Amino acid sequence: MTKILVVDDETDLEVLIKQKFRKKIRENKYEFVFAINGVHALEQLEQHDDVAVVLSDINMPEMDGLTLLTKLSEQNQLLKSVIVSAYGDMENIRTAMNRGAFDFITKPINFDDLELTMEKTIKHVNQMRQTMQAVKENNILKMYVDETVLNFMGGREFESSVMANETIEATVAFIDICGFTQISENESADKVVQLLNSYFDVMVKEILEQEGFIDKFIGDAVMAVFKGEYHLDRAIDACLAVRQSIEQLPQPEDSIDFKPDVSIGINSGEMISGNIGSGQLLRLDYTVIGDTVNTAQRLESVAEPGQIIINQSAYDKIKESFKCRKVGEKNLKHKGEPAVIYEVLE
Repeated sequence: MTKILVVDDETDLEVLIKQKFRKKIRENKYEFVFAINGVHALEQLEQHDDVAVVLSDINMPEMDGLTLLTKLSEQNQLLKSVIVSAYGDMENIRTAMNRGAFDFITKPINFDDLELTMEKTIKHVNQMRQTMQAVKENNILKMYVDETVLNFMGGREFESSVMANETIEATVAFIDICGFTQISENESADKVVQLLNSYFDVMVKEILEQEGFIDKFIGDAVMAVFKGEYHLDRAIDACLAVRQSIEQLPQPEDSIDFKPDVSIGINSGEMISGNIGSGQLLRLDYTVIGDTVNTAQRLESVAEPGQIIINQSAYDKIKESFKCRKVGEKNLKHKGEPAVIYEVLE
């Protein structure tokens, strides 16, 4: 069951919500909690810490919806908000998105659209929770893989499974935010981190949609890995979606002159998957390494803003499924011969 907080000073909305979603409420798919303004909403969240989605109006007494968005982003990164307001002008939409809103719906409410938006938001929240749980579990293993913990969790059989290394066939994508270093040098730490995390949220959403996983964040770049059937196709689909979503983002608040764009390198093939790091420090990172991974990073390094770059081998595998443009030969770092590269267009 998903718990949803509705914040609106129009009490009629509570009646409408209960009527329109009565079937889902009866089936225990949705549970709604209501608040009449931002202050009341924060009080409700203290009592209901399992709320997944907030539907909020903008114009309310005591605390408006845009101020509430700021409070929510400070308190709970896994909570996602959808603004439901009659004030659907671009300024309000930009402000809401910059403060962490997941989506924006205008009044009068189209309840079919509202339900689709809620389902999309709930799916995103669930994916984020699953990822956080996996990261938490993985970090616990990485930080505490010593004899005591291993014995407690199953002895040598468990140790073997945790420390197992293998050669796999997979696809790696490096996604870099172009020009972000300039922002980090000229803005406050809080602004830089908040803005960077908002871009990462967009990327992670599209990567998870294609069943990829985040191997690591490297400065202002993401390294993502895709395994299983059609891993190269899914990686390209994810990167196309990332590029489109980043391009459609509104500019940050007026004091920051920056329009986000990404450069992407993708490579597919054999790589080693295993725990890499220092056993002496009990600090291990479950990751992938090898020439395939290195080449993906070098392909990203020659990509221009907005480009998704692949090599000849990847192009031969996907040329019938994706529209590509031959860029030509490029010298890649530590590669003896120039590589023929292609740009994925759509």
